[in-house]
Amino acid sequence: MLTAESTAVVRATLPVVGAAIGDITPLFYRKMFAAHPELERDLFNRGNQAQGDQQRALAASIAGYATLLVDEDGPDPRSVLARIAHKHASLGILPEQYQIVHDHLFEAIAEVLGDAVTPEVAAAWDEVYWHMAEALIQIEQGLYDEAGVATGDVWRSVRVRRRVQESPDTISLELADPDGAALPAGRPGQYLSVAVRLPDGARQIRQYSLTGAADPGAWSVSVKAIPASHDGDRIAPAGEVSNHLHATVFEGDVLEVSMPFGELRLTESTRPLVLVSAGIGITPMIGFLHHLRRTGTDRPVTVLHADRSPARHAHRAELAGLVDQIPSATLHRWYEDLGARPVGDGLRPGYLDLDGVDLPADADVYVCGPLPFMSLVRGELLRRGVPADRIHHEVFGPGEEVAAA
Repeated sequence: MLTAESTAVVRATLPVVGAAIGDITPLFYRKMFAAHPELERDLFNRGNQAQGDQQRALAASIAGYATLLVDEDGPDPRSVLARIAHKHASLGILPEQYQIVHDHLFEAIAEVLGDAVTPEVAAAWDEVYWHMAEALIQIEQGLYDEAGVATGDVWRSVRVRRRVQESPDTISLELADPDGAALPAGRPGQYLSVAVRLPDGARQIRQYSLTGAADPGAWSVSVKAIPASHDGDRIAPAGEVSNHLHATVFEGDVLEVSMPFGELRLTESTRPLVLVSAGIGITPMIGFLHHLRRTGTDRPVTVLHADRSPARHAHRAELAGLVDQIPSATLHRWYEDLGARPVGDGLRPGYLDLDGVDLPADADVYVCGPLPFMSLVRGELLRRGVPADRIHHEVFGPGEEVAAA
């Protein structure tokens, strides 16, 4: 924990620092990338940087961690670091890189806050930063040890053994060791980082959930090509990596991927399961269902999925087949455009609606999909009496949070 002196200073200055953190983090990134352009080119997600998502994520993580750190009655602040640590481990982050972040972050803090950063304030927030950094370094080292690799040495080459067009905008890639050796098994819910060299020479990295569809000893992921979009004045560029993979990666090609990481893990219990997904959020659910089928589960499993149409539904036939092979599982699907298909047998038009769906009160619930979808579902689950600690979710964006709508 922080020293008593630093705790008092952080508690007193948290409103000021918290209010300014949105100005501090963009300046921090500009300074760091100016000094280390290779980090922007080869490590950080350029799309998230362009939209400001990464800046907002860092701001939220620092302010949130500091808030928990000085809250005597709050949870252990280290308990909220799992998602960040898994992401860092999947990128091969090294302990010494935290010093680079520290130096440029505190330079930005001093520039934005000016004379408000007294020696006492600087020392207190320095203590906050290193408390968080050292906790992450410790967690990440445990993840490296668990994966059986040296610190940061998470990357390996794999060969694309099979490519399947799952829907008009989604492909699946089955990955195998180039020499035929078995790849380490991933856990249901985990993901791989995939690194590609783009035409401009940048090495960009994205994460994709393991679907569990491959043979034992191989990995399988699905990739949705992300088009450019706009929401008012905010323009989101097309996905650099997803579109590159769609256009250029086929059977026989070699990819650079990480070991499996990810904090979303299926609970091992006899409680009922409810799996709720929308769009490409189906991928971790497919991984869960393959695991449940292989292990011969007798847990009651309720599968709920929403999509734009049957034609746009990636893994549509695979999902139905897996549910059929699990005697205790039932499937409900919603399509915005159902077309000429008849309603019934778990098939409904419109958006996912939990009304009329039997949700066991003691179920473990997993949710994955667009952030607004997950917030709506979580809010409805809470209103239906599902305890918050039984609702688990996977967020694909950088540090986004799911709130009850």
